[in-house]
Amino acid sequence: MYIFRNKQFFRLFLLTAILLAGAAIGVFFFSPVASAIVLAAGVLVLLVLIIDARSRYQAMERLSTELDEILHDNDRFLITECEEGELAILSSSIRKMTLKLKEQASKLTDEKKVLTDAIADIFHQMRTPLTSMRLSCSMLSEEDIPYEERIRFVRGIKKQLERMQWLVETLLKMSKIEAGTVTFKKERLDVHELVQKACEPLLIPLELRDIKLKIETNNAGLTGDMDWLAEAIGNIVKNCMEHTPEGGQITINSEENAIFTVLTVEDTGQGFDKNDIAHIFERFYKGKNSGSESVGIGLALSRTIITGLDGTIKAENGKNGGARFEIRFYKNIV
Repeated sequence: MYIFRNKQFFRLFLLTAILLAGAAIGVFFFSPVASAIVLAAGVLVLLVLIIDARSRYQAMERLSTELDEILHDNDRFLITECEEGELAILSSSIRKMTLKLKEQASKLTDEKKVLTDAIADIFHQMRTPLTSMRLSCSMLSEEDIPYEERIRFVRGIKKQLERMQWLVETLLKMSKIEAGTVTFKKERLDVHELVQKACEPLLIPLELRDIKLKIETNNAGLTGDMDWLAEAIGNIVKNCMEHTPEGGQITINSEENAIFTVLTVEDTGQGFDKNDIAHIFERFYKGKNSGSESVGIGLALSRTIITGLDGTIKAENGKNGGARFEIRFYKNIV
């Protein structure tokens, strides 16, 4: 029988069999009544032992069947409760492990879907500049094209290459942060210095667009990583610049209190469409008022960096119109 494969049961069975044999011998040589009682007790113990072992193996068989169904990707994942204490503990442990494995498998599936969607989005974003460059190269291959036209096509190709380079570099930065391979510094930063570094690459484009930049930091400070936060804030200011008309203004304010440091960036543009606000930080999302050159990834990177540094960011329309971004970094209070 399969129950004899259990060594512990086999030893108990052997001991009981010896007792029964001793009782049987005692019937003939000693007290028949006492030996009969011992013999009956031994038989009863043996029967109880066999029934108990059989029920245990039936429970283990059910457990094995359910595990086999789980391994074959069936929807079942809750292991049937067992009445025996040892098997109940084993069943509970397997249930926890199964649930954890299911969650991990679901997470991997979701990540695979996100990766697939991201690759599709990247291909979509790459397709437009690649098509433009292919057409430009085709035109440049013509022998009778004027010199001025050649220069225009070359500049166009350069611009598209720069756009593709920025897209790839931004996606790599986001992937590193999301994968947990980036170690952010936690240094005390002066907000005015941080904002100046963030806006420095945009000063000339702002001047060319006749957009005024107003900075009021009020000697505020925060804890974070200078380089990464400068990139996050720079992307936000760049977004405001792209949606602010000539002669407009971008205002950056900051304030520090005992609980948090808040940094606000506001512009005098047309603001957000109400349906876009909930999605404005999503990767590759382009709002209703986005320009044709917008990729929809700068604000997503900004949120990834800020949340990675334990900050929060929200977008809304200002009281006087225009876009308003609010960034908060909370302090650790003991």
